[in-house]
Amino acid sequence: MYYKIIHFFSLFSVREVISSFLILFAVLDILGSIVIVINLRKKLGHIHAGKAAIAVGGIMISFLFFGQYILHLFSVDISSFSVTGGIVILLLGLEMVLDVDIFKINHTIEENPSSIVPLAFPIMAGAGTLTTILTLKAAYQDINIICGVLMNLILVYSIIAYSEWIEKFLGKAGISIVRKIMGIILLSMAVKLFKTHFFIQ
Repeated sequence: MYYKIIHFFSLFSVREVISSFLILFAVLDILGSIVIVINLRKKLGHIHAGKAAIAVGGIMISFLFFGQYILHLFSVDISSFSVTGGIVILLLGLEMVLDVDIFKINHTIEENPSSIVPLAFPIMAGAGTLTTILTLKAAYQDINIICGVLMNLILVYSIIAYSEWIEKFLGKAGISIVRKIMGIILLSMAVKLFKTHFFIQ
């Protein structure tokens, strides 16, 4: 048991942590969710930042460790899922860069007003995020992905807690610029996945 723990931490890589953080940051679209958070605050009066962050992290880390078993039930291999994830990431990137709505999500909350639904799921930890988690798992070590997740959770908590101040500070133009930069990062990740699986034997 002790050897396994040492081995787990020996796989730590700063480069992989930073890459995981940036990719998940782009997919989570934390800054892009500021408007949604503000709208939820107006309807609910308060959003519990801690509960939302814990829910997002719990969903992502659970899928990191058990997502493969779920795929196994449907006889889908990681390589195929990674390519599919690349397609989803590509569409997410196009959505951010071109300012179009490709993924349609129902944000109605009247029937379930909570910090978990729909903010944590499916807005943040939705299909795109879970697909990206398994896509990263095929390329990076688990410990580095977990570190990337935890770094994003700090931002999730902070941005939910201080969303109104952040919106005033960045302004609509600032948020738009950040979204486009994150979109380009996602497009680059998708191209890398396609090159890896289709052009490298």
